[in-house]
Amino acid sequence: MISARSLDDRHRVVIVGAGRVGASIAFASLISGVATSIVLVDRDAERAEGEAMDLVHGLPYVPPATVEAATIAACADADVVILTAGAARQPGDTRLDLARRNLALIRELVPSVTATGFGGVFVVVSNPVDLATLAVHRLSGFPASRVIGTGTALDTARLRALLGRHFDIDARNVHAYVIGEHGESEVPAWSLARIASLPLGEFARAVSREWSVKVRDSIADQVLKAGAEVIRRKGATNYAIAMATTKVAASILRDARTVLTVSTVLDGEQGESAVALSLPCIVGRAGRITTIPLSLASDEAAALARSADLLRRAYDEADGPP
Repeated sequence: MISARSLDDRHRVVIVGAGRVGASIAFASLISGVATSIVLVDRDAERAEGEAMDLVHGLPYVPPATVEAATIAACADADVVILTAGAARQPGDTRLDLARRNLALIRELVPSVTATGFGGVFVVVSNPVDLATLAVHRLSGFPASRVIGTGTALDTARLRALLGRHFDIDARNVHAYVIGEHGESEVPAWSLARIASLPLGEFARAVSREWSVKVRDSIADQVLKAGAEVIRRKGATNYAIAMATTKVAASILRDARTVLTVSTVLDGEQGESAVALSLPCIVGRAGRITTIPLSLASDEAAALARSADLLRRAYDEADGPP
Protein backbone atom coordinates (compact mmCIF):
# COMPACT_ATOMS: atom_id res chain seq x y z
CA MET A 1 0.00 0.00 0.00
CA ILE A 2 1.26 3.50 -0.82
CA SER A 3 1.07 6.23 1.75
CA ALA A 4 -0.23 9.64 0.69
CA ARG A 5 2.66 11.22 2.58
CA SER A 6 6.31 11.33 1.64
CA LEU A 7 8.73 8.86 3.17
CA ASP A 8 10.29 11.71 5.15
CA ASP A 9 6.94 12.43 6.83
CA ARG A 10 5.95 8.83 7.38
CA HIS A 11 5.92 7.29 10.84
CA ARG A 12 6.05 3.51 10.43
CA VAL A 13 5.16 1.12 13.25
CA VAL A 14 5.47 -2.64 12.90
CA ILE A 15 3.57 -4.68 15.48
CA VAL A 16 4.88 -8.22 15.83
CA GLY A 17 2.03 -10.29 17.22
CA ALA A 18 -1.55 -9.71 16.03
CA GLY A 19 -3.40 -11.19 18.97
CA ARG A 20 -5.69 -9.20 21.27
CA VAL A 21 -2.96 -6.90 22.51
CA GLY A 22 -1.27 -6.36 19.14
CA ALA A 23 -4.57 -5.66 17.38
CA SER A 24 -5.64 -3.29 20.16
CA ILE A 25 -2.35 -1.39 19.82
CA ALA A 26 -2.91 -1.12 16.08
CA PHE A 27 -6.42 0.23 16.70
CA ALA A 28 -5.26 2.73 19.34
CA SER A 29 -2.42 3.88 17.09
CA LEU A 30 -4.75 4.33 14.14
CA ILE A 31 -7.46 6.34 15.86
CA SER A 32 -4.92 8.56 17.64
CA GLY A 33 -3.03 9.32 14.43
CA VAL A 34 0.26 8.21 15.96
CA ALA A 35 1.53 6.47 12.83
CA THR A 36 0.95 6.93 9.12
CA SER A 37 1.98 3.35 8.38
CA ILE A 38 0.89 0.46 10.62
CA VAL A 39 2.01 -3.08 9.83
CA LEU A 40 0.82 -6.25 11.54
CA VAL A 41 3.06 -9.33 11.54
CA ASP A 42 2.02 -12.70 12.93
CA ARG A 43 2.84 -16.37 12.49
CA ASP A 44 -0.85 -16.75 11.69
CA ALA A 45 -0.73 -14.67 8.52
CA GLU A 46 -4.48 -14.98 7.96
CA ARG A 47 -5.18 -13.57 11.42
CA ALA A 48 -2.92 -10.60 10.71
CA GLU A 49 -4.61 -10.06 7.35
CA GLY A 50 -8.05 -10.16 8.94
CA GLU A 51 -7.11 -7.62 11.61
CA ALA A 52 -5.56 -5.35 8.97
CA MET A 53 -8.65 -5.59 6.75
CA ASP A 54 -10.93 -4.71 9.66
CA LEU A 55 -8.83 -1.63 10.44
CA VAL A 56 -8.61 -0.58 6.78
CA HIS A 57 -12.41 -0.46 6.63
CA GLY A 58 -12.34 2.32 9.25
CA LEU A 59 -9.81 4.52 7.45
CA PRO A 60 -12.41 7.12 6.39
CA TYR A 61 -12.90 8.00 10.06
CA VAL A 62 -9.28 8.48 11.18
CA PRO A 63 -6.24 10.59 10.22
CA PRO A 64 -4.59 9.49 6.93
CA ALA A 65 -2.70 6.22 7.32
CA THR A 66 -2.08 2.85 5.74
CA VAL A 67 -2.60 -0.50 7.41
CA GLU A 68 -1.35 -3.83 6.13
CA ALA A 69 -0.29 -7.31 7.11
CA ALA A 70 3.21 -8.32 6.12
CA THR A 71 6.19 -10.47 7.03
CA ILE A 72 9.03 -9.69 9.41
CA ALA A 73 10.87 -8.09 6.46
CA ALA A 74 8.63 -5.03 6.99
CA CYS A 75 10.77 -4.15 10.04
CA ALA A 76 13.59 -3.02 7.75
CA ASP A 77 12.39 0.59 7.50
CA ALA A 78 10.27 0.80 10.66
CA ASP A 79 10.71 3.62 13.14
CA VAL A 80 9.35 1.47 15.96
CA VAL A 81 8.96 -2.29 16.26
CA ILE A 82 6.50 -3.29 18.96
CA LEU A 83 6.92 -6.84 20.23
CA THR A 84 3.69 -8.29 21.65
CA ALA A 85 4.19 -11.92 20.64
CA GLY A 86 4.09 -14.39 23.49
CA ALA A 87 2.13 -17.15 25.14
CA ALA A 88 -0.46 -16.51 27.81
CA ARG A 89 -0.06 -18.21 31.17
CA GLN A 90 -1.82 -21.58 31.16
CA PRO A 91 -3.53 -23.25 34.15
CA GLY A 92 -0.84 -24.74 36.34
CA ASP A 93 1.91 -22.56 34.86
CA THR A 94 4.35 -20.80 37.16
CA ARG A 95 5.80 -17.40 36.30
CA LEU A 96 9.02 -19.26 35.50
CA ASP A 97 7.22 -21.51 33.00
CA LEU A 98 5.85 -18.45 31.22
CA ALA A 99 9.23 -16.72 31.28
CA ARG A 100 11.03 -19.69 29.74
CA ARG A 101 8.44 -20.10 27.00
CA ASN A 102 8.35 -16.44 26.04
CA LEU A 103 12.10 -15.88 26.26
CA ALA A 104 12.51 -18.78 23.84
CA LEU A 105 10.22 -16.92 21.45
CA ILE A 106 12.20 -13.70 21.94
CA ARG A 107 15.39 -15.59 21.06
CA GLU A 108 13.76 -16.58 17.80
CA LEU A 109 12.18 -13.23 16.91
CA VAL A 110 14.82 -10.63 17.72
CA PRO A 111 17.58 -11.92 15.37
CA SER A 112 14.97 -12.06 12.59
CA VAL A 113 14.09 -8.41 13.19
CA THR A 114 17.67 -7.16 13.40
CA ALA A 115 18.62 -9.17 10.29
CA THR A 116 16.30 -6.91 8.27
CA GLY A 117 18.52 -3.93 9.06
CA PHE A 118 16.01 -2.41 11.48
CA GLY A 119 17.54 0.70 13.03
CA GLY A 120 14.72 2.15 15.10
CA VAL A 121 13.50 1.60 18.64
CA PHE A 122 12.19 -1.66 20.10
CA VAL A 123 9.13 -1.35 22.33
CA VAL A 124 8.65 -4.57 24.28
CA VAL A 125 5.20 -5.57 25.53
CA SER A 126 5.66 -9.35 25.75
CA ASN A 127 5.57 -10.70 29.30
CA PRO A 128 7.36 -11.01 31.62
CA VAL A 129 8.18 -7.60 30.18
CA ASP A 130 11.23 -6.80 32.32
CA LEU A 131 12.91 -10.10 31.49
CA ALA A 132 11.92 -9.76 27.83
CA THR A 133 13.35 -6.22 27.69
CA LEU A 134 16.71 -7.40 29.00
CA ALA A 135 16.69 -10.30 26.54
CA VAL A 136 15.91 -8.03 23.57
CA HIS A 137 18.72 -5.68 24.58
CA ARG A 138 21.26 -8.48 24.85
CA LEU A 139 20.16 -10.31 21.70
CA SER A 140 19.86 -7.26 19.48
CA GLY A 141 23.12 -5.59 20.45
CA PHE A 142 21.17 -2.32 20.50
CA PRO A 143 22.11 0.28 23.11
CA ALA A 144 19.85 0.19 26.14
CA SER A 145 18.35 3.52 25.10
CA ARG A 146 16.77 1.89 22.02
CA VAL A 147 15.09 -1.00 23.84
CA ILE A 148 12.10 0.09 25.94
CA GLY A 149 9.67 -2.15 27.76
CA THR A 150 6.19 -0.93 28.64
CA GLY A 151 7.10 -1.90 32.20
CA THR A 152 5.02 -0.15 34.85
CA ALA A 153 3.50 2.40 32.47
CA LEU A 154 0.24 0.48 32.89
CA ASP A 155 0.63 0.07 36.67
CA THR A 156 1.30 3.79 36.95
CA ALA A 157 -1.84 4.51 34.94
CA ARG A 158 -3.85 2.21 37.18
CA LEU A 159 -2.48 3.94 40.27
CA ARG A 160 -3.33 7.38 38.92
CA ALA A 161 -6.80 6.23 37.86
CA LEU A 162 -7.57 4.82 41.31
CA LEU A 163 -6.21 7.90 43.07
CA GLY A 164 -8.26 10.10 40.77
CA ARG A 165 -11.37 8.12 41.65
CA HIS A 166 -10.62 8.21 45.38
CA PHE A 167 -10.05 11.96 45.41
CA ASP A 168 -12.77 12.65 42.80
CA ILE A 169 -10.32 14.46 40.55
CA ASP A 170 -9.19 14.16 36.93
CA ALA A 171 -6.61 11.35 36.88
CA ARG A 172 -4.45 13.45 34.53
CA ASN A 173 -3.80 15.79 37.45
CA VAL A 174 -2.40 12.98 39.61
CA HIS A 175 1.38 12.67 39.58
CA ALA A 176 2.40 9.33 41.02
CA TYR A 177 4.61 6.47 39.88
CA VAL A 178 4.87 2.74 40.23
CA ILE A 179 8.49 1.67 39.75
CA GLY A 180 10.48 -1.57 39.71
CA GLU A 181 9.05 -4.81 38.35
CA HIS A 182 5.87 -4.99 36.33
CA GLY A 183 4.63 -7.64 38.69
CA GLU A 184 4.53 -8.78 42.28
CA SER A 185 7.49 -6.75 43.55
CA GLU A 186 6.39 -3.43 42.05
CA VAL A 187 6.90 -0.35 44.23
CA PRO A 188 4.42 2.55 44.45
CA ALA A 189 6.57 5.62 45.16
CA TRP A 190 4.16 7.14 47.67
CA SER A 191 6.68 9.64 49.03
CA LEU A 192 6.85 11.33 45.62
CA ALA A 193 3.11 11.30 44.81
CA ARG A 194 1.54 14.72 44.33
CA ILE A 195 -1.75 16.34 43.35
CA ALA A 196 -1.70 20.09 42.70
CA SER A 197 1.90 20.06 43.98
CA LEU A 198 0.75 18.74 47.39
CA PRO A 199 1.68 15.40 48.96
CA LEU A 200 -1.37 13.16 49.08
CA GLY A 201 -1.98 13.63 52.80
CA GLU A 202 -1.99 17.41 52.47
CA PHE A 203 -4.24 17.28 49.40
CA ALA A 204 -6.63 14.96 51.25
CA ARG A 205 -6.95 17.52 54.06
CA ALA A 206 -7.48 20.32 51.54
CA VAL A 207 -10.40 18.51 49.89
CA SER A 208 -11.71 16.75 53.00
CA ARG A 209 -11.00 13.23 51.80
CA GLU A 210 -9.84 10.29 53.89
CA TRP A 211 -6.18 9.33 53.53
CA SER A 212 -4.54 6.74 55.72
CA VAL A 213 -2.13 3.82 55.54
CA LYS A 214 -5.17 1.53 55.22
CA VAL A 215 -6.53 3.48 52.23
CA ARG A 216 -3.07 3.70 50.66
CA ASP A 217 -2.42 -0.03 51.03
CA SER A 218 -5.85 -0.89 49.65
CA ILE A 219 -5.15 1.16 46.52
CA ALA A 220 -1.70 -0.42 46.12
CA ASP A 221 -3.28 -3.88 46.41
CA GLN A 222 -5.88 -3.03 43.77
CA VAL A 223 -3.14 -1.84 41.41
CA LEU A 224 -1.13 -5.02 41.95
CA LYS A 225 -4.13 -7.31 41.39
CA ALA A 226 -5.77 -5.27 38.62
CA GLY A 227 -4.51 -7.38 35.73
CA ALA A 228 -5.61 -10.64 37.35
CA GLU A 229 -9.04 -9.18 38.11
CA VAL A 230 -9.54 -8.06 34.51
CA ILE A 231 -8.39 -11.46 33.22
CA ARG A 232 -10.78 -13.23 35.62
CA ARG A 233 -13.68 -11.26 34.24
CA LYS A 234 -12.92 -11.07 30.49
CA GLY A 235 -10.03 -13.44 29.84
CA ALA A 236 -7.32 -10.93 28.94
CA THR A 237 -6.12 -7.35 29.37
CA ASN A 238 -5.78 -5.45 26.12
CA TYR A 239 -7.26 -1.93 26.04
CA ALA A 240 -5.27 -0.17 28.75
CA ILE A 241 -1.95 -1.76 27.76
CA ALA A 242 -2.69 -0.77 24.16
CA MET A 243 -3.19 2.85 25.23
CA ALA A 244 -0.02 2.78 27.33
CA THR A 245 2.00 1.28 24.46
CA THR A 246 0.61 3.81 22.01
CA LYS A 247 1.67 6.61 24.38
CA VAL A 248 5.22 5.22 24.40
CA ALA A 249 5.25 4.90 20.60
CA ALA A 250 3.84 8.42 20.18
CA SER A 251 6.56 9.90 22.38
CA ILE A 252 9.19 8.21 20.21
CA LEU A 253 7.66 9.08 16.85
CA ARG A 254 6.86 12.69 17.76
CA ASP A 255 10.04 13.21 19.82
CA ALA A 256 7.64 14.35 22.54
CA ARG A 257 10.13 13.78 25.39
CA THR A 258 7.39 12.52 27.67
CA VAL A 259 8.19 11.27 31.16
CA LEU A 260 6.99 7.66 31.32
CA THR A 261 7.67 4.79 33.70
CA VAL A 262 9.15 2.34 31.22
CA SER A 263 11.33 -0.70 31.66
CA THR A 264 14.92 -0.09 30.64
CA VAL A 265 18.25 -1.80 31.17
CA LEU A 266 20.08 -0.03 33.97
CA ASP A 267 23.77 0.75 34.26
CA GLY A 268 24.10 2.24 37.73
CA GLU A 269 20.84 4.20 37.88
CA GLN A 270 19.40 4.05 41.42
CA GLY A 271 22.40 1.85 42.22
CA GLU A 272 21.26 -1.01 39.96
CA SER A 273 22.89 -2.71 36.98
CA ALA A 274 22.42 -5.78 34.75
CA VAL A 275 18.66 -5.64 35.13
CA ALA A 276 15.69 -4.13 33.31
CA LEU A 277 13.03 -2.48 35.44
CA SER A 278 10.90 0.64 35.41
CA LEU A 279 11.87 4.13 36.47
CA PRO A 280 10.58 7.48 35.19
CA CYS A 281 12.38 8.12 31.91
CA ILE A 282 12.28 10.86 29.29
CA VAL A 283 11.26 9.14 26.05
CA GLY A 284 11.81 10.69 22.63
CA ARG A 285 12.93 9.98 19.09
CA ALA A 286 16.14 8.27 20.23
CA GLY A 287 14.23 6.09 22.69
CA ARG A 288 15.11 6.49 26.35
CA ILE A 289 16.84 9.84 26.51
CA THR A 290 17.56 9.82 30.23
CA THR A 291 16.41 8.19 33.45
CA ILE A 292 15.16 10.54 36.14
CA PRO A 293 16.97 10.04 39.48
CA LEU A 294 14.53 9.63 42.35
CA SER A 295 14.93 10.66 46.00
CA LEU A 296 12.99 7.75 47.46
CA ALA A 297 12.03 7.13 51.06
CA SER A 298 14.30 4.54 52.66
CA ASP A 299 11.65 1.79 52.60
CA GLU A 300 10.92 2.49 48.94
CA ALA A 301 14.62 2.37 48.04
CA ALA A 302 14.95 -0.96 49.84
CA ALA A 303 11.87 -2.31 48.06
CA LEU A 304 13.28 -1.24 44.69
CA ALA A 305 16.55 -3.02 45.46
CA ARG A 306 14.60 -6.18 46.34
CA SER A 307 12.65 -5.90 43.09
CA ALA A 308 15.90 -5.64 41.11
CA ASP A 309 17.36 -8.67 42.90
CA LEU A 310 14.22 -10.69 42.20
CA LEU A 311 14.36 -9.81 38.51
CA ARG A 312 18.04 -10.70 38.19
CA ARG A 313 17.41 -14.10 39.79
CA ALA A 314 14.32 -14.69 37.64
CA TYR A 315 16.27 -13.96 34.47
CA ASP A 316 19.02 -16.39 35.44
CA GLU A 317 16.48 -19.09 36.39
CA ALA A 318 14.66 -18.65 33.07
CA ASP A 319 17.93 -19.36 31.23
CA GLY A 320 17.73 -16.09 29.32
CA PRO A 321 20.21 -15.44 26.50
CA PRO A 322 23.70 -14.36 27.64
